[in-house]
This record gives sequence, structure tokens and C-alpha cells, in this order.
Amino acid sequence: MDQKQLFKQMLDFQKSTFDNSFAAMTTLQEQGEKMVDTFLDQASWLPEDGRKAVDNWLSAYKDGRMKFKETVEENFKKVENYFADAENRAE
Repeated sequence: MDQKQLFKQMLDFQKSTFDNSFAAMTTLQEQGEKMVDTFLDQASWLPEDGRKAVDNWLSAYKDGRMKFKETVEENFKKVENYFADAENRAE
């Protein structure tokens, strides 16, 4: 098998694995967020500042998750472009 094709298959597999794992992680985090929201709705004893702190925490977590995904996707593209350029130079 050609090394270029083998690398492309390996990269595609890694990207697919990342996408599937990230989707599963996102689903779990969203379910956890729903549980926290339900708890906070029922926790009348919690002051509004506490609710805001938890909301800020959840928002920061989402932002971090999305930035992580963007960074990984950007780096996958860089690797793909690097090997595409190398392949074009070899021809």
C-alpha cells in the first residue's frame, strides 16, 4: 500500500475518532448541565449570586470545549495541508 494513502487513512481515522469522542463528551456534558439546571431550579435556598457563579462556570466550560474543538480541527487541517503540499512537491 502506498505510504501517502496509508497516512491519509490513518489521519481520517484519527479525525473520525476525535469527532465521535467529542460528540459523546458533548452529549454527556449537556446532560450534566441539564441536571445542574434542574437542581438549581429546585434549590430555593441558593442565592442569586450562587446561580450566576454556576452559570458563568458552565458558560466558561462550553467556551473552552468549543475552543478546544476549533484548535484540534485547525491542526488537523494544517497536517492535511502539509502532506498535500509535500505530495504536490514530490510530483
